[in-house]
Amino acid sequence: MIFEGRWHLLHLVERINPGENQASTADRLQSRPFNSVLNNSRKFKMPDKKPKLGFAENFALSGAAAVISKTAAAPIERIKLLVQNQDEMIKAGRLSEPYKGVVDCTVRTFRTEGLLPFWRGNLANCLRYFPTQALNFAFKDTIKAMFKSAPNEAYAMKFTKNIFSGGAAGALSLCFVYSLDYARTRLANDAKSAGKGGGERQFNGLVDVYRKTIASDGVVGLYRGFVISCVGIVVYRGFYFGLYDSLKPMLMADDASVFLAFALGYTVTVTSGLLSYPIDTIRRRMMMTSGQAVKYKGSMDCAVQIIKNEGFMSLMKGAGANILRGVAGAGVLAGFDKFKELYLGWRLSVQS
Repeated sequence: MIFEGRWHLLHLVERINPGENQASTADRLQSRPFNSVLNNSRKFKMPDKKPKLGFAENFALSGAAAVISKTAAAPIERIKLLVQNQDEMIKAGRLSEPYKGVVDCTVRTFRTEGLLPFWRGNLANCLRYFPTQALNFAFKDTIKAMFKSAPNEAYAMKFTKNIFSGGAAGALSLCFVYSLDYARTRLANDAKSAGKGGGERQFNGLVDVYRKTIASDGVVGLYRGFVISCVGIVVYRGFYFGLYDSLKPMLMADDASVFLAFALGYTVTVTSGLLSYPIDTIRRRMMMTSGQAVKYKGSMDCAVQIIKNEGFMSLMKGAGANILRGVAGAGVLAGFDKFKELYLGWRLSVQS
């Protein structure tokens, strides 16, 4: 981070004044440029601490980054959902034959629906993802501060605290936006090619999803799969934030390149996604039964029936597209950290 103590200020002056690199440390500490920056930092009481973002700033910065990333990855996201939930669509009579894979799904969707429908459900996803991701980042720092690690604390304890802080932040956010996640899932899986009589869709839009679901299942229909989703969000977000916060200090210096930050974020995102993917499949398959005559008795019943009738690998359908989708998640993590550093530097320069 920027301006973390005197030695980071010295590092900053060395970048600004490269010709003075041959001077002694004592000379540089007494140099006018360094004292000017140091005096500004003392003025704002930040010589020994890195500045912290407020809740509103965390919310705005991370939320905006999330919306942009999800919109860019929306076509991959929809293909992933179609492949993942195709067996439920076939049961409901809304898909004539199974997809042979990600490529086959992409080609068939383009032929029958065109280009723009690849973003079907993206509005609900943005409405859901903005508060979800923003609250995740904001709550994560707050919760982690409550479990502050001691300087000499064991790595295992630090890792555990990071897992808990990230998981708890994700679970709290899920309580606010689950119905939007449900609506996004139903819209994305409403394939035009499956309908009878010209390919009529089941839903006409976001509001129509709410209206029809409440009419057939009540409010509970909007929250089908909520419990297993909480488990999944704890597992995913726990590793998502936990691995990133734990590995970042070991692998990245303060002047690390954007490429390295992106690579770390992408690796963490893909690993977390694969570990929690079976849980994600179970919850979305449960979502797909709202409005249908036959429903699963619970998440365990759903898992047992899928494995018994379709095989375990059915829980991993769409995982390939999910790895590609991880680019968006990696961009959020890397972009958030880097943009936050630039923002903090800009804010300090304006104040000074």
